[in-house]
Amino acid sequence: MKKILSYILSPIFYLFYGILLLIFHLLQWIGFNVGKYKGHKIAVDLMNCTLTYLLYILGTRIKFINKYPIPKDVPLIIVSNHQSMHDICPISCYLKKQHPKFVSKIELGKGIPSVSYNLRHGGSVLIDRKDPRQSLTAIRDFGKYIEENNYAAVIFPEGTRSKDGVPKRFSENGLKMLTKFAPSAYVIPVSINNCWKLNKYGMFPLEVGVKVTFEFHEPIEASSLKFEDLFKKVESSIKNSVI
Repeated sequence: MKKILSYILSPIFYLFYGILLLIFHLLQWIGFNVGKYKGHKIAVDLMNCTLTYLLYILGTRIKFINKYPIPKDVPLIIVSNHQSMHDICPISCYLKKQHPKFVSKIELGKGIPSVSYNLRHGGSVLIDRKDPRQSLTAIRDFGKYIEENNYAAVIFPEGTRSKDGVPKRFSENGLKMLTKFAPSAYVIPVSINNCWKLNKYGMFPLEVGVKVTFEFHEPIEASSLKFEDLFKKVESSIKNSVI
């Protein structure tokens, strides 16, 4: 019965999802060309929160767990495991006051309504994973950008999504560059659970009734630890809370 419901609700979800991407693409364009960064951000925040709530069509329940205050007036580096494309909007909506920007693969910078426009114009960084020099240079400049503006950088050190929820090996390069060029940043580990289940059958149908949790761990002042110790602490905090 649950699988049948998935086949019924998934087309409805995708229909509204596609329509909203087209609408918010236009709203982003208007916001950016009329109000520059502030105008664009209004459209992006509204988009991310709307697409998060859209998951309720599937009976998805989303819970944020955060026992610690998020540091203010400092750059942040959000480090998280990655389970689904549906990780992005909830994190962005929850952290909208912190101006979240993403480290994303260059392929996403074109061809996807709203998403590609936001990545190109919203302050995120696009890296070519086949070109290490370009990637490191781009992340270096990105680190300087969040340091200067006290924004939040979001990075998924696995590099790709886990299809079964089990975290893959974490790469240290991105975090190392960010902490080097955003030296006053606080690092916040985040553990995502069950978001992969939305795509347990692939892109279609989407699973229904999934309870997704985003657990924010204690912020760590990047300069308070040697990088090797910082990386181990961040990785263990995330992986130990993935079930």
